Amino acid sequence: MAGYKGFDLSGKTALVTGASRGLGKAIALALAEAGANVALGLRDIASGQEVESRIMAMGRRVLPLQMDVTRLPEAYDAIAKAVMQFGGIDILVNNVGGGIEGKLEDVTEADFDMTVGLNVKSAFFVAQRVARHMMDRGGGRIINMSSQAGFIALPGEGVYCLSKAAVAHMTKCMAVEWGQHGILVNAVAPTFIETDGTAEALGDEAFRADVVERIAALHRIGMPEEVSGAVVFLASPAASLITGQTLLIDGGWTSR
Repeated sequence: MAGYKGFDLSGKTALVTGASRGLGKAIALALAEAGANVALGLRDIASGQEVESRIMAMGRRVLPLQMDVTRLPEAYDAIAKAVMQFGGIDILVNNVGGGIEGKLEDVTEADFDMTVGLNVKSAFFVAQRVARHMMDRGGGRIINMSSQAGFIALPGEGVYCLSKAAVAHMTKCMAVEWGQHGILVNAVAPTFIETDGTAEALGDEAFRADVVERIAALHRIGMPEEVSGAVVFLASPAASLITGQTLLIDGGWTSR
């Protein structure tokens, strides 16, 4: 299969939210490595300088955007700027996420609203706005960030778990409704990955040992590049018949 270009994203434009660090940073860099120009959605626009410089060094076009996805008017403005700068958006990666920890009986309404708003509401409305644009262009790719937490119950993280389960099912609904417009919608669901966001938790030796044991097949913590590679695949022509799926990147945790 000489000359196979199934993973080549040359000429495509991607918008990645939460792109300054962790998985978002790795995903933005991987998409650029595959040939895409990248719009960086950033809660603080000043935080994206390193990623911007690295993408520019690859010879790709890059646009940092002020984009706190919990502020929908700001998010919509960022999307409009990306479209104006690049002429369109071919790939959206809804990467932003997070939540609170605590027993279910102690969760407040504010805690619940914050977690669901960050993980579900923001992803829905950002995808909706970008999908309307993609419909006019004849198609595109949307990749949402779920989690293995959406497929298992993690004590102390119940609201986070239910919100990530909602992302996985939301992905199916989007795929079914928007497929007629040429839009493929999938999600990735990572296990614990070595990032800034997990450093504190994984720094606890007992907790880390428990996580490694539960990653039943490989017994190791994942690396950001092991998630970003899956995103590049789902964004690429190689995944042209895949939609409505959530790809678990969990080292075997949920197979146990």
